[in-house]
Amino acid sequence: MLIRSLAMAMGLTGAVSFAQYPEYAQQYVQRLGGAVDELAGIAILFDGAASAAGVTRAEALAELQGSAFLDQHGRDMAQTLARYDALKADLAVLQGGTARRLALLPTRMDTDIAARTWAAFQPAVPVTPTGLGFAGGGFVAGWGLFSLLTLPFRRRRHA
Repeated sequence: MLIRSLAMAMGLTGAVSFAQYPEYAQQYVQRLGGAVDELAGIAILFDGAASAAGVTRAEALAELQGSAFLDQHGRDMAQTLARYDALKADLAVLQGGTARRLALLPTRMDTDIAARTWAAFQPAVPVTPTGLGFAGGGFVAGWGLFSLLTLPFRRRRHA
Protein backbone atom coordinates (compact mmCIF):
# COMPACT_ATOMS: atom_id res chain seq x y z
CA MET A 1 0.00 0.00 0.00
CA LEU A 2 2.82 2.41 0.88
CA ILE A 3 4.66 1.62 -2.35
CA ARG A 4 1.53 2.23 -4.39
CA SER A 5 0.95 5.56 -2.61
CA LEU A 6 4.54 6.62 -3.24
CA ALA A 7 4.23 5.61 -6.90
CA MET A 8 1.07 7.71 -7.16
CA ALA A 9 2.88 10.67 -5.56
CA MET A 10 5.76 10.30 -8.02
CA GLY A 11 3.29 10.10 -10.89
CA LEU A 12 1.54 13.27 -9.75
CA THR A 13 4.88 15.03 -9.29
CA GLY A 14 5.82 14.05 -12.83
CA ALA A 15 2.45 15.22 -14.14
CA VAL A 16 2.74 18.65 -12.55
CA SER A 17 6.39 18.98 -13.60
CA PHE A 18 5.86 18.03 -17.24
CA ALA A 19 2.81 20.30 -17.52
CA GLN A 20 5.05 23.30 -16.81
CA TYR A 21 6.67 23.19 -20.26
CA PRO A 22 3.54 24.23 -22.19
CA GLU A 23 2.88 26.90 -19.56
CA TYR A 24 6.43 28.25 -19.83
CA ALA A 25 6.14 28.23 -23.62
CA GLN A 26 2.92 30.22 -23.43
CA GLN A 27 4.46 32.78 -21.07
CA TYR A 28 7.56 33.01 -23.29
CA VAL A 29 5.48 33.69 -26.42
CA GLN A 30 3.54 36.38 -24.53
CA ARG A 31 6.79 38.11 -23.56
CA LEU A 32 8.12 37.68 -27.10
CA GLY A 33 4.98 39.36 -28.43
CA GLY A 34 5.50 42.26 -26.03
CA ALA A 35 9.10 42.68 -27.17
CA VAL A 36 8.05 42.62 -30.83
CA ASP A 37 5.34 45.21 -30.17
CA GLU A 38 7.84 47.50 -28.43
CA LEU A 39 10.44 47.16 -31.18
CA ALA A 40 7.76 47.65 -33.85
CA GLY A 41 7.20 51.18 -32.57
CA ILE A 42 10.88 51.98 -32.99
CA ALA A 43 11.01 50.39 -36.45
CA ILE A 44 7.88 52.26 -37.59
CA LEU A 45 9.31 55.60 -36.43
CA PHE A 46 12.66 54.95 -38.10
CA ASP A 47 11.14 53.67 -41.34
CA GLY A 48 8.71 56.61 -41.37
CA ALA A 49 11.55 59.10 -40.97
CA ALA A 50 13.51 57.35 -43.72
CA SER A 51 10.48 57.38 -46.02
CA ALA A 52 9.85 61.07 -45.33
CA ALA A 53 13.46 61.75 -46.31
CA GLY A 54 12.98 59.70 -49.48
CA VAL A 55 15.41 56.92 -48.55
CA THR A 56 15.14 53.24 -47.64
CA ARG A 57 15.90 51.80 -44.22
CA ALA A 58 19.33 50.63 -45.41
CA GLU A 59 20.12 54.04 -46.92
CA ALA A 60 19.02 55.81 -43.73
CA LEU A 61 21.27 53.54 -41.65
CA ALA A 62 24.16 54.27 -44.01
CA GLU A 63 23.59 58.01 -43.54
CA LEU A 64 24.02 57.64 -39.78
CA GLN A 65 27.78 58.08 -40.06
CA GLY A 66 30.22 60.92 -39.86
CA SER A 67 30.89 61.41 -36.16
CA ALA A 68 31.47 59.10 -33.23
CA PHE A 69 27.92 59.74 -32.02
CA LEU A 70 26.30 59.11 -35.41
CA ASP A 71 28.43 56.02 -36.01
CA GLN A 72 27.38 54.55 -32.65
CA HIS A 73 23.75 55.56 -33.16
CA GLY A 74 23.76 53.92 -36.59
CA ARG A 75 25.19 50.68 -35.18
CA ASP A 76 22.68 50.71 -32.32
CA MET A 77 19.76 51.34 -34.68
CA ALA A 78 20.92 48.63 -37.09
CA GLN A 79 21.19 46.19 -34.18
CA THR A 80 17.73 47.17 -32.88
CA LEU A 81 16.12 46.78 -36.30
CA ALA A 82 17.84 43.42 -36.87
CA ARG A 83 16.61 42.22 -33.46
CA TYR A 84 13.10 43.38 -34.33
CA ASP A 85 13.15 41.46 -37.62
CA ALA A 86 14.50 38.30 -35.94
CA LEU A 87 12.01 38.39 -33.04
CA LYS A 88 9.12 39.11 -35.40
CA ALA A 89 10.07 36.05 -37.47
CA ASP A 90 10.35 33.92 -34.32
CA LEU A 91 6.94 35.10 -33.13
CA ALA A 92 5.34 34.24 -36.48
CA VAL A 93 6.76 30.71 -36.28
CA LEU A 94 5.89 30.16 -32.61
CA GLN A 95 2.31 31.36 -33.02
CA GLY A 96 1.73 28.59 -35.56
CA GLY A 97 0.01 26.31 -33.04
CA THR A 98 0.61 24.70 -29.69
CA ALA A 99 2.34 21.51 -30.84
CA ARG A 100 4.51 23.44 -33.28
CA ARG A 101 5.38 26.03 -30.61
CA LEU A 102 6.44 23.32 -28.16
CA ALA A 103 8.57 21.56 -30.76
CA LEU A 104 10.27 24.69 -32.11
CA LEU A 105 10.64 26.73 -28.92
CA PRO A 106 14.12 25.45 -28.00
CA THR A 107 15.46 26.31 -31.47
CA ARG A 108 13.82 29.76 -31.72
CA MET A 109 14.43 30.94 -28.16
CA ASP A 110 15.93 34.37 -27.51
CA THR A 111 18.16 33.96 -24.45
CA ASP A 112 17.38 37.40 -23.00
CA ILE A 113 13.61 36.93 -23.23
CA ALA A 114 13.92 33.32 -22.01
CA ALA A 115 15.85 34.44 -18.92
CA ARG A 116 13.31 37.16 -18.11
CA THR A 117 10.46 34.70 -18.66
CA TRP A 118 12.08 32.21 -16.29
CA ALA A 119 12.67 34.92 -13.66
CA ALA A 120 8.97 35.86 -13.70
CA PHE A 121 7.60 32.36 -14.39
CA GLN A 122 4.46 31.45 -12.48
CA PRO A 123 3.93 27.68 -12.36
CA ALA A 124 0.51 26.54 -13.46
CA VAL A 125 -1.10 23.42 -14.82
CA PRO A 126 -2.71 24.33 -18.13
CA VAL A 127 -5.99 22.58 -18.79
CA THR A 128 -5.57 22.66 -22.55
CA PRO A 129 -5.36 19.35 -24.42
CA THR A 130 -1.61 19.86 -24.82
CA GLY A 131 -1.14 20.66 -21.15
CA LEU A 132 -3.14 17.62 -20.14
CA GLY A 133 -1.15 15.50 -22.59
CA PHE A 134 2.12 16.65 -21.05
CA ALA A 135 0.69 16.06 -17.58
CA GLY A 136 -0.32 12.53 -18.58
CA GLY A 137 3.12 11.86 -20.00
CA GLY A 138 4.69 13.21 -16.83
CA PHE A 139 2.47 10.99 -14.68
CA VAL A 140 3.50 7.91 -16.65
CA ALA A 141 7.17 8.96 -16.50
CA GLY A 142 7.05 9.59 -12.74
CA TRP A 143 5.20 6.35 -12.00
CA GLY A 144 7.53 4.41 -14.31
CA LEU A 145 10.68 5.92 -12.80
CA PHE A 146 9.52 5.05 -9.30
CA SER A 147 8.62 1.54 -10.40
CA LEU A 148 12.06 1.05 -11.92
CA LEU A 149 13.80 2.39 -8.81
CA THR A 150 11.85 0.08 -6.49
CA LEU A 151 12.09 -3.00 -8.73
CA PRO A 152 15.18 -4.46 -6.97
CA PHE A 153 13.44 -4.22 -3.59
CA ARG A 154 10.25 -6.04 -4.48
CA ARG A 155 9.55 -9.48 -3.14
CA ARG A 156 9.23 -12.14 -5.73
CA ARG A 157 6.19 -14.34 -5.60
CA HIS A 158 6.80 -18.01 -5.95
CA ALA A 159 4.24 -20.06 -7.82
